[in-house]
Amino acid sequence: MALAVKVVTLDGDEISEPYLVRIAGWTEERYFREAPETRFFEFEDGEAIVHSPAKPTHQEGTLFLSILAQVYVRRRNLGKILNGPAVVRLRPGLDYEPDIFFVPLLQLGAIGEQFFSGAPAFIVEVLSEGTRTHDLITKASAYRRHGVPEYWVVDPTRRILLRHLVSQDPQAPYRLTEHAAGRLESLAIPGFWVDVSWLWQDPLPDPLHCLEQILAA
Repeated sequence: MALAVKVVTLDGDEISEPYLVRIAGWTEERYFREAPETRFFEFEDGEAIVHSPAKPTHQEGTLFLSILAQVYVRRRNLGKILNGPAVVRLRPGLDYEPDIFFVPLLQLGAIGEQFFSGAPAFIVEVLSEGTRTHDLITKASAYRRHGVPEYWVVDPTRRILLRHLVSQDPQAPYRLTEHAAGRLESLAIPGFWVDVSWLWQDPLPDPLHCLEQILAA
């Protein structure tokens, strides 16, 4: 039975502002048994991590990038694009739910009934007020340690996309770059790119029009 989540103050009032709450005393077995399927709810070494509900702007940004990536990957037959709250189990005891992640053809066998096991080739997180530190620091460190080759963090407030790259080059094993505009090409998804300025438009551009440009390049 899925867990009904309601986060309240000590006075019993439901919290309305953005939050990220860690609840100790959980097991990974309980997480997979009770974590709700309709909202982000992660697990890290005995702690359940409860996210506040996503705002429409977060959903719109995630959906925009998902459409671009999903259709592109399908057209090129490169693998699968999945969305949270699908679970990425980086290791036993560490289960995150990225906004978007790419599983190439060679890793499709790692997709099970409950989670994807291992490090996806590409992950995108769209920042919200409640997840800023979690996505920028905690997850970035975990993704780097567990060998996620490429990690994008979309920061709508600062209008910056941060790209984390991990390589096998011992001279340059890790690189972080910031992008406010211009064309940014993914290294993990061959041929896929976005114009970063698309992400800051209000309203967001038509994803099918943007996709035509990506596929025509």
